[in-house]
Amino acid sequence: MNKPFVVVSCPIDTFSGYGSRSRDVVRALLNSEKYDIKILSQRWGSTPYGFLDENDPEDKKLLDCIIPSPLQRQPDVWIQITVPNEFQKIGKFSIGITAGIETDICTPQFIEGCNRMDLILGSSKHTIDVFKNTIYDKKDKEGNSQGSIKIETPTDILFEGVDITKYFQIETKNLPKTELVESLDTIDEQFCFLFVGHWLQGVIGEDRKNVGLMLKTFLETFKNKKKKPALVMKTMSGGASIMDREDILKKIDAIRKGVTGSLPNVYLLHGEVEDEDMNHLYNHPKIKSMISFTKGEGFGRPLLEFTQSKKPVIAPNWSGHVDFLNSDFASLIPGNLKEIHESAVQEGLLIKESKWFNIDVSFASLLMKDYFNSYKGYQVKGKRLGHYCKTNFSFEKMQEKIEEIMDKNAPKKVEIKLPNIKKISLPKKND
Repeated sequence: MNKPFVVVSCPIDTFSGYGSRSRDVVRALLNSEKYDIKILSQRWGSTPYGFLDENDPEDKKLLDCIIPSPLQRQPDVWIQITVPNEFQKIGKFSIGITAGIETDICTPQFIEGCNRMDLILGSSKHTIDVFKNTIYDKKDKEGNSQGSIKIETPTDILFEGVDITKYFQIETKNLPKTELVESLDTIDEQFCFLFVGHWLQGVIGEDRKNVGLMLKTFLETFKNKKKKPALVMKTMSGGASIMDREDILKKIDAIRKGVTGSLPNVYLLHGEVEDEDMNHLYNHPKIKSMISFTKGEGFGRPLLEFTQSKKPVIAPNWSGHVDFLNSDFASLIPGNLKEIHESAVQEGLLIKESKWFNIDVSFASLLMKDYFNSYKGYQVKGKRLGHYCKTNFSFEKMQEKIEEIMDKNAPKKVEIKLPNIKKISLPKKND
């Protein structure tokens, strides 16, 4: 019996969050061995291309699935991993997979894109809730109401599971002496907060990851202290170019110049880093906690991966990452929703009428101080958080969920069995 023909359109070969998501989804489908999988490889904005290594057996499996466009026949199942306004119904059954949106409402184009598909899979409860709660009044040219624009397509949550073969706890004595590890060894401070994420458009306090405000708050919190922690920032704006690195350094310098006094050190890690090196970074003994002031996440993948180092996490109490950052174990910063600043608006993606999270800066500052001064009290929480995420948000758990979804929704090839027919013997004609 032929397997159902499944085509996945996605940025499979890019250094991006959606690239990681795409590789996970395709690997999960390949592992099931239930489908004939092909990939239409797409780019993802300005992020670098060429993540897959043909010398890596696992990557080679993905590369072997890539086919040229256009398609020669209609897929039984079409899966598109991207932002919803790009969704197109191509297959006999079409699935849109997306991290969705970081604000409290999405654009009409997102809803219309979702309604072109047969099923929408969001990365988090936040993603699906935003889709369901966004409703627009549809009007004709004269301004008369023509009903509403709201999501009509069935939805489900497909979280982004952490690969525990790539992200796991490593004892300090077992850390290999790589270039990255040795660079971290040279840092004078024994206590470092870590931030991982892109520094996106927006003035200080208004960029989506809230990198500028996080940096400023860190500097203000520990300035003029006799003993100070450091902040390691694994960030960039777009590509891993020298120009981008210089731009990031200028931003850091500008914020430092705006804070008076004796300031704590900030270290920049710029460019693309392999999973293995990221795990070494997370497990380095000088890295004590991951910190994020993000205004909104569709999921928040680096936060989940960091939990496997069994170290504590500080993050806002809103959006996609609260699915896995259990409030009993993670340190969640309170705050309130506020309209996004005009400097962060992106046409077709982030609209000026939408809101996202503004943290309580004073609370965050006190929390950082307490982590630095009373770290042992948070180590137990970090270990419990790591176990919770490994148990409930692993790649294996994600694979189980997508197999369940596909078994329930995807068309199946049916083998036609003809009934057995008895041979009929005709009488012989007499000569």
